[in-house]
Amino acid sequence: MRGLIFLVACCLVKGAFAQPHVNIVPQPASIQGGNDVIQFDRSVQVYLDPSSGIDESYAGELLTEMGFEVVWVGDRRQAGIRLLRKGRRDDESYRLLIGSGKMNNTVIAQAGGKRGLLHALQTLRQMVAAGSDGHLLLPICQIEDRPAFPWRAYMLDESRHFHGKAVVKGLLDEMARLKLNTFHWHLVDDPAWRLEIKKYPLLTEVASKGDYGHMMKYTNSEHRWDSLFVEPDAQFYTQEDIREIVSYAAVRGISIVPEIEVPGHATASIYAYPWLGASSKHMEKGVHGDLYDVTDPKVEQFLHDVLDEVVELFPAGVIHIGGDEANYTHWKNSKEINAFMQANNIPTYADLQVWAINRMSDYIAGKGYRMIGWNEITGDNIRGEAHVEAGRSENLAEGTIVQFWDGDVSLINKAIDRGYDVVNSNRHFTYLDYSYETTPFEKAYAFNPVPDGVAERDKKKVLGLGCQMWGEFIPTSERLYYQTFPRIAAFAEVGWVAQDRKTTYQAFRKRLTEIEKLWEKKGYIQHQRGLY
Repeated sequence: MRGLIFLVACCLVKGAFAQPHVNIVPQPASIQGGNDVIQFDRSVQVYLDPSSGIDESYAGELLTEMGFEVVWVGDRRQAGIRLLRKGRRDDESYRLLIGSGKMNNTVIAQAGGKRGLLHALQTLRQMVAAGSDGHLLLPICQIEDRPAFPWRAYMLDESRHFHGKAVVKGLLDEMARLKLNTFHWHLVDDPAWRLEIKKYPLLTEVASKGDYGHMMKYTNSEHRWDSLFVEPDAQFYTQEDIREIVSYAAVRGISIVPEIEVPGHATASIYAYPWLGASSKHMEKGVHGDLYDVTDPKVEQFLHDVLDEVVELFPAGVIHIGGDEANYTHWKNSKEINAFMQANNIPTYADLQVWAINRMSDYIAGKGYRMIGWNEITGDNIRGEAHVEAGRSENLAEGTIVQFWDGDVSLINKAIDRGYDVVNSNRHFTYLDYSYETTPFEKAYAFNPVPDGVAERDKKKVLGLGCQMWGEFIPTSERLYYQTFPRIAAFAEVGWVAQDRKTTYQAFRKRLTEIEKLWEKKGYIQHQRGLY
């Protein structure tokens, strides 16, 4: 409930900061001023535009964390902090005016919609300082800011090791701090299926009882596949859990894109239902590394049923279907699949994969959603493997987003030339599971999502980047944090700051100092300073 109105007491303090507190990550597009500061009483009246879409309690939490005692008011003219809608609703840009011009006793944030205003609050959050007399200090400045790319993602793989709601929510909080807007959630893969699907209960009753350690025990020994899931408890997210986390992310301006793998990385689901697999259906038990038999109408119906429930859980409008590292041996050894290919003039297994993925794309599009997949979905032999023949007859469906992770970088240009939007997740720069020796902090900061050779008119086809936290060797939250922080800040800046505006790595590190101190207090950074 909005409280009584109190006047804000503030005054101008000349030269109060030896070093003005305008060290923002990611770096704003434009900052004017910052040499003088304004002083606020802790008790402050705040106006929140009712049409902003911002959750009032979350905005209050952020302001309270800054040190303010918030009094909500319904008249913006009487508010010391004003969060106002102005401009295009789908635009993430914002304007922040602190004690400047005629409004020298106010903080005014203006944006077209929710995300822009939330970004303004996150910027404000990095500038507030405590004065010696109990007041709060802010630099007098004007900030105009906007992202360079619309897709700025962090991916968490929980198939290989499960981390749970508390860890995910903590990561979402830090993503919001850094203005990352997309949480790519890798919930299913060979080791385990982590997402409740009510129509197929064995996916979680049985196939969620594994992790990467058990998978290695299976693949490197003579152990039976069904011994893989004997010891661990089921570890998965119920649909109620998913809704809770999706809502938590949305309040923070973050969309969640789930990944449902097709046709490979399906060992766990095929273990639960062997009739799904090209090889497993004949052996009546799960076969490691098997592929879905995409030519079987019952398998396609299974995938549609799964997607129906996924669409209900994840409203962001994008679904990731994986599509990487399919072992075509299982299709090559299937008489039924080869007969189907011959009857339907599908010349290669790469073409069969594109054919199946296009059918998925059509189904997803029919739900009003858009499909994204790893760059094998184009039908290219991305690693030049002798046993893989590139596709010849099938073209990937229009509107699909291609996420580049491996292969020659020219494949990005090729996808763009074919009309596809691209997310650049080049593993040599963006894989967070790689060591700091392999991908130093400075190398991460140097990444440019737009590769050489892309025509100026086509640069908008590069939607942005994702940084990937694969979970093979991340069994604990401590290891997860070690690999993620502080490199996630480099990718946040790469996605937000236009290439021609990027500062030096040394300047970036200086701006990051206060956030690193905060991450140390939270336990995200511990004894790794010497590694980057």
